Amino acid sequence: MSKTSRRSFVAQAAALVPLSRAAFAKEPLTHSNLGVQLYTVRNVILKDPAATLKGIQDIGYTEVECTYDNLDKIWPALKETSLKPVSVHVDEKVSLAGGADADAAMDNVKAKGFRYLVVPYIPVEERGGEDMFKSLAEKLNRAGEKAKANGLTLCYHNHAFEFGPVGGTTGLDILMSNTQKDVVSLEMDIFWVSVAGHDPVELLKKYSGRVKLLHLKDKAKGVAKQYNENVPHSAFKEVGSGSIDIPAVLNAADAAGVENYFVEQDQTPGDPLASLRKSYQYLSGKFKG
Repeated sequence: MSKTSRRSFVAQAAALVPLSRAAFAKEPLTHSNLGVQLYTVRNVILKDPAATLKGIQDIGYTEVECTYDNLDKIWPALKETSLKPVSVHVDEKVSLAGGADADAAMDNVKAKGFRYLVVPYIPVEERGGEDMFKSLAEKLNRAGEKAKANGLTLCYHNHAFEFGPVGGTTGLDILMSNTQKDVVSLEMDIFWVSVAGHDPVELLKKYSGRVKLLHLKDKAKGVAKQYNENVPHSAFKEVGSGSIDIPAVLNAADAAGVENYFVEQDQTPGDPLASLRKSYQYLSGKFKG
């Protein structure tokens, strides 16, 4: 995206927020690559992949982040759209295990044109303290080296548990300080950052250069701080409808070097495409090609 269009982006973003919040608009925000994490439409996409993906395209989104477990089922329909396959979530039992399964997954997603392979989630029963996070960092480094050798970038996707106190720091700090910058990046989920009581803007500054992907989500007011995923369905809001300062997040993300943005809403009150449309309507003036 050109510098001129980025400046246009900021001017429009500033016009949409009160002056007290427009002061953040110091540098132009980045790019037109506004996509959807397809987990949002998980309950409908396998019933009719073509209609679901066309619906996402018709709203105006340009990119998608897929989940590996249903990738081959939706791939024929995805190829018929203009949506760009950018990133794919691959279960940690595959992505971090190494061996033939990891090799096959990387070959598959690379052949399909994806650029990022994301470790999406660590099961509750596998979570622990400092030793667990250090062990996880070692696994991420190994997987990241393998991904890099295959022309992919490995990212780790956070939830809330990584922000619990661990030996005077947090699990995420342990991961970030024990992984190699050139092989392990972060996909920051701003909803879970906020649930854990942290400010996504400050974390984007802290991990500047490491955050390549961003999950754009919003959180209802009054959600209690916690270090797990046990939030009510109503906690998930369309982007721009909740308590997170989205304009400030976008500006911080640009400054931090975020490359791709994906709207995700884990739970929607009705038709997920309607929720995606509402989020897009809020964001569309902020992302220009």
